[in-house]
Amino acid sequence: MSPRSASVNEELRRRSRERLLQAAVELVGERGFEATTLGDIADRAGSARGLVSYYFPGKRQLVQSAVHRLMHRTLEEALEREPRTEDGRERLARAIDAILGLARDRPVLMRQHMAGLLQAEGFVQCPEQRRLAELLGETVARYGSQTVSVDYPMLRALLMGAVYAALVPGVPMPVPALRAELFQRYELDWEMGVPPETTPDVRTEEDEDLSRFFATEERPERA
Repeated sequence: MSPRSASVNEELRRRSRERLLQAAVELVGERGFEATTLGDIADRAGSARGLVSYYFPGKRQLVQSAVHRLMHRTLEEALEREPRTEDGRERLARAIDAILGLARDRPVLMRQHMAGLLQAEGFVQCPEQRRLAELLGETVARYGSQTVSVDYPMLRALLMGAVYAALVPGVPMPVPALRAELFQRYELDWEMGVPPETTPDVRTEEDEDLSRFFATEERPERA
């Protein structure tokens, strides 16, 4: 049997990493961080347990990369959904709704993520985190910022604060109230993005299926 080419090996490694990211998001969302082991994640992904350490230094880094993947793909989907638009204010509204929507729909996962960011490692500098930063930076630029290097970190901080406020056990703030505050700050119309009254109360099977965010096929580069 001929040895596999370098490109085939690279593709197999990419798919293995994708499966581990998806398994991490699913299991932490179901059980929480502490109750999920690296062995559990490897088993769900159908990977050898020793393979996890090949891609990630530890569980915290794996989970943070997985959540950043979910965040950037959710944001990407929201920004590019039909009808597509280049209007900067509408795109910012969609971005805010996408991130707040994750706090509303996946509270266990996002609570664990926020807690992880306060650990010594802080932000994990991984491809997923960098892509999320790029998308938010592009959104701020299209909104009209002349100082993206200043305005992007502020948007990130405000979104993180809103997610935290929505998830504090015992005293959570309602997502619509947090949305209203952010929309007022950025002078966005309430009807932009996805207003709360238009969001279905019942989650569908498609909503629960995360596989589209962790595709094992190559995704074309965005123009």
